[in-house]
Order: sequence, then structure tokens, then C-alpha cells
Amino acid sequence: MKKLGMSMLTLCSILGVSAQEVVWQKDIRSSTQDFLSQVTTTIDQQYLITGSSIRGNSQKITGSSSPSTSGLPSATSQQNNGYDFHLVKLNQQGEEVWEKYFSGKNHDFLSATVNTQEGGFLLAGTSYSGKGLDKKEDSKGGSDFWLIRINEFGDELWQKTIGSAADEEARAVIQTTDMGFFVAGNTTLPFDSAQGKQAQDTKMKGYGSKDVLVVRLDKNGKELSQLVLGGKGLDEVEKMIPTKDGGALLGIYSRSAALAGSGKTEAGSSKTINYQPKTSNNFGEGDYWIVKLSKDGKVEWEKNFGGKGDDHVRTLALTSTGYLIGGESRSERSGNKSLGIEEGTDLWLVAIDLNGNEQWQKSYSFKNRDVLMGMSVIAGKQEDGGGKSKGILLGGYTQAEGRIENDDETFWMLYLDQNGNEQWRKYVKGESRKKEERLSDIKLNRDGSIVLAGTSAEELGKENWKIVKLGDKQVDQLIEKQDIRIYPNPVTDYVYVELGFEGLREGAFEAEIAVYDMGGRKLETVKTKNKITKINTQPLIQGAYLVVVKTNDKTANAKLIKK
Repeated sequence: MKKLGMSMLTLCSILGVSAQEVVWQKDIRSSTQDFLSQVTTTIDQQYLITGSSIRGNSQKITGSSSPSTSGLPSATSQQNNGYDFHLVKLNQQGEEVWEKYFSGKNHDFLSATVNTQEGGFLLAGTSYSGKGLDKKEDSKGGSDFWLIRINEFGDELWQKTIGSAADEEARAVIQTTDMGFFVAGNTTLPFDSAQGKQAQDTKMKGYGSKDVLVVRLDKNGKELSQLVLGGKGLDEVEKMIPTKDGGALLGIYSRSAALAGSGKTEAGSSKTINYQPKTSNNFGEGDYWIVKLSKDGKVEWEKNFGGKGDDHVRTLALTSTGYLIGGESRSERSGNKSLGIEEGTDLWLVAIDLNGNEQWQKSYSFKNRDVLMGMSVIAGKQEDGGGKSKGILLGGYTQAEGRIENDDETFWMLYLDQNGNEQWRKYVKGESRKKEERLSDIKLNRDGSIVLAGTSAEELGKENWKIVKLGDKQVDQLIEKQDIRIYPNPVTDYVYVELGFEGLREGAFEAEIAVYDMGGRKLETVKTKNKITKINTQPLIQGAYLVVVKTNDKTANAKLIKK
């Protein structure tokens, strides 16, 4: 997967008038079955595309942890025929900034990525590899979580292998307010099926055929605690998002009944292990199981949503009043599902408050098997309601069931108002339409633009990565704009200054950014032609400062806090 190409594409509006323009499309080509897991918007508003790839026989392993290789073949490396972590960073124009691989001697699948407040990333994947090549720790047995922290240039800072004698599979990662991390995945820890209780071996404890494992780490990768969640069956975590109080919200696909008994805690020498059985019963074959964790990784509440059929949660989002849960439903009106289905698999959204109580639910149909892959909530302008949620953007694709529709296997977007009422839906097509195009992720940027990322294939087993950036005037009008934005704030080392003046075009202006102390002394001046500029604050002492930005005709200022 090395060739990169640019092409324009067309946009089909299903309902309403299209107010969108295609900014660019990037195709990252492959001759093998490559998996795209996520697009991450970086702290400086660029894009990290992450997934798993098999490299051709002519390519050797490149030790990405060695800065000297810079992604080029290494004469001393070994051939690896398995899947590797694959990362491609693109700038705002869709041009490649760098490409990296992280490789073990066996299959390694990259599932989730989070951008850190310091400007780098934490990668979370599943490794079947032992020690060797880029992997620095032995396997714990079976498959393990493999975590790699990198800086903004893709250079490794640290890595960690987490697992047991059973199989572990990483699915999601977030950074918490204390700069640490939660990593969530699934585990097949054994259990005593005769008694329906945990196995007596203190090293091997589980509840069902598959349980959820959540690991809490500090910013340097030290394990602080583990949590095992599960019922009497199969439970798989699909999504995790950070909450405002420093905790996490888990979206779990549950095929489990509740278990009797209460949770317990085991204190170890280096970390605490918490066990929490599922206490809420399913309504049907499969349910949305939503679990709220505190900042120390303990269960605060759990809720089940579903009908009598199979309901599969896919994604979560934070709203101004609570949370939004999205996925697919095959359930008619039953359980606590108040809506039926139109045809095949419908999209099903449930809005809840901060305590998990339902606010509303809605369903949507594309008349086949509809798959929801991403969701973004639009926070409105302050003057339009104090930053309250103003809209919801969904992204996914549709697979044929029984009959073939013209737009099956095509990226789609669905735009809703804050109450879930549909405003428009659109398909996104390339100029050279492939037979199978499946969206993996969708991101809404602060400037109102939208990035879609997925796979595109003429035949199974030869999936290219397809990344599309769109501009949308309707969405753009809802997003709050600021003349100057500073983040992270408070800051420890480096701060980003983002300019949002109306009509400002990248590279077509010059600005001066000055940092003043509270006594009015100018301490630093930076000239820039970029909308986002990185400034080193390490020489500054702890306290408050004023950042002033001047262009030819505009001035803005904001306060900066140095920790």
C-alpha cells in the first residue's frame, strides 16, 4: 500500500439541496486486504489515518522506533508476512506528511488511536506476536493488547503489552483529564461453567464466553487498575468515549443475561483488579449495554437498551445534556425499543441523560442492512443557545440483503437536528466507482469540514484506503467560530494558536503572534502564514500570559495559563 493518488468525486443528494463541495480525495492503494480502522484529527488539525496492512514481499520490516530509518527499508530487518500497524499522516490539503509501520513477527492489528494533549498519539491494537522486530515485550499468551505511544512525527516514546494466558483484543482508547489513558477491549478469560461462577484460579477469572477488559494507565504507560465486566454469555465492547468528569462511557454489544452477586476488588502489588458482573438483563438476542465508569475505573451505572431481536451498538457521542448511542437494530417494537423497523437492519439512535435515563429514540432506514460507523455532535454557537448541541452527523454504508440497490456499498451521511429529526441524507461517490466501498470512520472538523475514511475495492481482498474531505455550508453555519483559539490551555510545554478570522485562507495572509506577561512586557514574537502555529512555552514560568494576534486588518487576544 504505497501509491497515493488524488481524484475528484461527485456527491449525490438524496433529500434536500446539496450545499457541499469536495475539497479533496486521497486514495492509498493496496494489492492486499487492508483494514482501515480510524481517522484521527490531530491537535494541529491534520489527519492520522490508521489501520492494518500486509506489505509486499519486496518490502522489509522498518523499525519505526528507530528514527534513522524514516520508513525506508532496513538491510538488517527480517521479512514479516503478517499484518502490521499502518499509519499515514495527511496535512489539511490531503498530502502525505509521513507513513509508518509497527511490526511484530506475527499478525498485529491496529484498532484504535487517540491524539494526546501533548501533540502525539496512543495506538491500541491486538498483537499475536512475541518479542521481536518493533515489539519489545514477550507475549502474555494468546493475543494481547499492544499499546504504542508516539510523538507527532511518528517516533515511538514507549510501548506496553497487556494480557493474560487467554486471548485479549483491544478495541478502544481514550485520554483522560489527568493525562492518563483508558484502554478497552475483550477477553476470553475462562470461567466455571458448571457453577456459573468465576474460575478459582486467581490468575484466570471471567464471567462468560467473552468479557470486557478495561485497563487504566498513567501517561507513561504504568498500569493503575484493570476492570473485568461481563454477564453469562458474550459481551463485546464496541466504543468508548471520555466523559466530562474524567471517567469513560462504554458501548457494549451484549448477548448476556445478568449474573447474581456483587463485584469485588483484588489489590495487587502494582495494580488493582476490579470484577463487576452484569446486573441488567437483556431484552432480546443482543442489546446495547451502556456502562459509565468513574475516573478511577469503577462502574457507576449500567443500562440496557433493546428489543426482542438483535440490536448492535456501534458508536457513542457526548451531547450538551448527556450522551448519544447509535447502532443497528433488527428488533420490532418490544423491550424498551419504542420503534419498529422498516426493512432489513435499521439505524437506531437513543439519547440519554448523564445518569443513563432515556430522552428520546429515533430510527432511520436505507432499505437494506444499514451499518453505522461514526457519529459527531455539532455544538452550536454561544449566541444560539450557549453551546448546546445543534445537530448530529452520522456516517456509514449499506449492504444488500435480498436485492441490490444502486447505492449499496457506498459511503453515506445522515444529518439530523438536535432532537434526531432527519434534515438530509447524501451518498458520497468516487469518479471511478468501486464495487465495494465501506466507510470506517467520519470526523467533523472545527471549521465545518467533514472527513470520511473507508475502504474501496473492485474485488474482495484488494481494499484501497479512500479518504474524502468535504466542505458543507449548512454544517459550517452551525459551528461556533473564534478569532483566536489556544490549546491545550493550561499548557505545560507546547501550545497551539489557531486563527479563525472570517475569510482567512491558508497561506494567503501573514500574522504576528506575540506573548506578553501580565505586566505588558513582550516575551516572544512569532510570524506565521498558517492558521495553526505551534509555540514553545517551556521558557515561561508558571502564571498567566496574554497572547495577541495581528494581521493586516484584524487583531485578537486570549489569555494563556502556564502550569
